[in-house]
Amino acid sequence: MSQLLPKFQFVSSAKLPTRFGQFQIHGFVDTASHQEHVALSYGKWSEADIVPIRIHSECLTGDSLFSTRCDCGFQLEKALANIVTEGKGVLLYLRQEGRGIGLLNKIKAYNLQDQGLDTVEANEHLGFDADLREYDICKVMLDTLQVKKVRLMTNNPKKIAALKDLGIEITERVPIDHGITEDNKQYLQTKTQKLGHAFDPHLLK
Repeated sequence: MSQLLPKFQFVSSAKLPTRFGQFQIHGFVDTASHQEHVALSYGKWSEADIVPIRIHSECLTGDSLFSTRCDCGFQLEKALANIVTEGKGVLLYLRQEGRGIGLLNKIKAYNLQDQGLDTVEANEHLGFDADLREYDICKVMLDTLQVKKVRLMTNNPKKIAALKDLGIEITERVPIDHGITEDNKQYLQTKTQKLGHAFDPHLLK
């Protein structure tokens, strides 16, 4: 009988020089879905240290294609810069495009938003929940990197609750109100009003 694989597996690590600094990239796989995820780490720490981290869900349009419809690319760059400034930290990059609905469905949702729906209404019109993302793999990623206590860079209360449920100690939430533009202001207002994200209301006026 073949041995059952754990649901989440660490695969390999390598150096990743970036324009922000010298990171290490660590690959993980969900053996059930075959989805691949990565973590970027910077600096060194002990298990007793509080480590700044960011959980970032993949956004091809924002992270790679410089879209200003969302704040994802801006937040990614800010998080990496913050980690380097702190001298240590981890970015967990999860392959959950479009809050879990996938790239092509996200484009369909964008089309519905062009017609007047907000981001939550568009996902629901396509038959999805407003947010399908899961964070269970974060426990394996942080355990592999020997991170037990974190300062979490996020505006999303769901990420805070998810890490606490996984047994990760969060000592502080660090706001990441960055990259607010005229193109994404309504999108961010919807996330605040319907998904409970914490943005400075003065920045969204």
